[in-house]
Amino acid sequence: MQTVHTPRRFYLLSAFIALSALLFADCGGGGSGDTSGAATSGGSASGTGSSGGDASAGTGGSGTSSGGGTSMAATHDVQTYHNDIGRTGQNLNETILTPANVNATTFGKVGFFAADGKVDAQPLFVESLVIAGGTHNVLYVVTEHDSVYALDADSGAQLWRVSTLGANETPSDDLGCGQITKEIGITSTPVIDRSRGAHGTLYAVAMSKDTSGAYHQRVHALDLATGAELLNGPTEVTASYPGSGANSFNGNVLFAPSSYAERAGLLLLGGVVYTAWTSHCDKGAYTGWIMGYSADTLQQTSVLNVTPNGSGGAIWMSGAAPASDGASIYLLGGNGTFDTTMTAGGFPAQHNFGNSYLKLGTAGALSVADYFAMSNTVQQSNADEDLGSGGAIVLPDLTDANGVVQHLTLGTGKDGIIYVLNRDSMGKFNAASNNIYQEIQGVLGGGEFGMPAYFNGRLYFGSVGDNLKAFTVTHARLSTAPSAQTSMMFAYPGTTPSISANGTANGIVWAAENGTTAALHAFDPANLAVELYSSNQMGTRDQFGAGNKFITPMIANGKVYVGTTNGVAVFGLLKG
Repeated sequence: MQTVHTPRRFYLLSAFIALSALLFADCGGGGSGDTSGAATSGGSASGTGSSGGDASAGTGGSGTSSGGGTSMAATHDVQTYHNDIGRTGQNLNETILTPANVNATTFGKVGFFAADGKVDAQPLFVESLVIAGGTHNVLYVVTEHDSVYALDADSGAQLWRVSTLGANETPSDDLGCGQITKEIGITSTPVIDRSRGAHGTLYAVAMSKDTSGAYHQRVHALDLATGAELLNGPTEVTASYPGSGANSFNGNVLFAPSSYAERAGLLLLGGVVYTAWTSHCDKGAYTGWIMGYSADTLQQTSVLNVTPNGSGGAIWMSGAAPASDGASIYLLGGNGTFDTTMTAGGFPAQHNFGNSYLKLGTAGALSVADYFAMSNTVQQSNADEDLGSGGAIVLPDLTDANGVVQHLTLGTGKDGIIYVLNRDSMGKFNAASNNIYQEIQGVLGGGEFGMPAYFNGRLYFGSVGDNLKAFTVTHARLSTAPSAQTSMMFAYPGTTPSISANGTANGIVWAAENGTTAALHAFDPANLAVELYSSNQMGTRDQFGAGNKFITPMIANGKVYVGTTNGVAVFGLLKG
């Protein structure tokens, strides 16, 4: 699922959209405190429980959600991966950066915030938080050394730092797998809820190793203002699920912490924090796990295994996070067992959904509510050319040429085909053909190791070894050829673009380039051939070191933040 293949020219896909209905606002309160130190590990917690309030993390706007804290406007907050739970990548509340001032003369690197390990997760941002005896815009950064930092987002001053390691623990070693190396700590993008707790809460998953050689995965809830552990946390991740698949015993598949990493970002939905688990380089006996934890108690609320009687099918998505339309969860599974024998309802008879595009129901226990699997899904899994390298995006409601409102989601993986699906009828499996809403082939130059972004009627894809390309959405259909593309190409792993704009005005497409010398690029969203800025334009002035895989730029309040191998590079307007 995670190996690299020579990029192929394939098929691109499909559809759409006009989006910001999916930007779910968060709120929060104030407080004070200044804490630095180590968090202690907690005991195990598994089983079932009731979920808490109903808060969805997002970017911008203002709003309320239940669960404690004081409501406040949060116009520039970025509290979740790719800005909103639809994973559109848009920050539509950026009023400082414009195409007129993002150029090498007036814009560039304004800082570098050092950290104690790789920053593989996207940084998050909270505006105007009462913290450390004052009010600050705060950048939250997590590292593979198992640290969480709260930094002043403008100066980089450390407001607090905590370690998620237990007593006498270290970050996990890489278990001989180069996908995450040389240590594994906090890999996935956390999620923030400003409405929970006295000052708001950050949820994160951390991996560690103790002196006896045992590995641990834990879910943490940290106070935004102090870094203190909340909810009697952390909670040890343990799970079992009925099945006879890989690593099963006495009729149950068992979750083995050493076999997994939490690579995909966290999703906060309906008072539950959802985690999804990947394997290390497809090694060992592993299956596909998704788990929910109450945002109010940190207790496990639900467990789903999507290959319980087989193997593989882990959730990776190159660090992208499961997407949601506010009710269901959408994700792309990696190569693994798929049952081609169907039930009368069209579902795999043995409940194995390897290499599928999944829609999960969240009412009660997690379940597969619907799915799509390619007609050649078994062959793709056998060749390690699965969907699981890409991330899902949920589009806003779109009206087609017949006046019918369409509810769409799309994604692409290593085959480079864009699959556009109707969320009300995903298409399931048909050995003869793919019966889906739209399928576009041959327009992406390589596989997708990230995810697209959406803005103002266009979708932006940055596949491996390809130009960054824009596709227009008309009458709920995606153009079958790019409407614009960059002149430059992006080597492995391609690029996951992000968008900044003030509503529909002053849009900018941001893209990070991997390589020996990394780079940040800014493009005109209507014409990607127009490059507004590159961090390599001014010699070494704006350079920030070697690249880091699967990095997604984060834009907030006039700054662009890019994770690196040893900290966060910060870009903004240069002082005159």
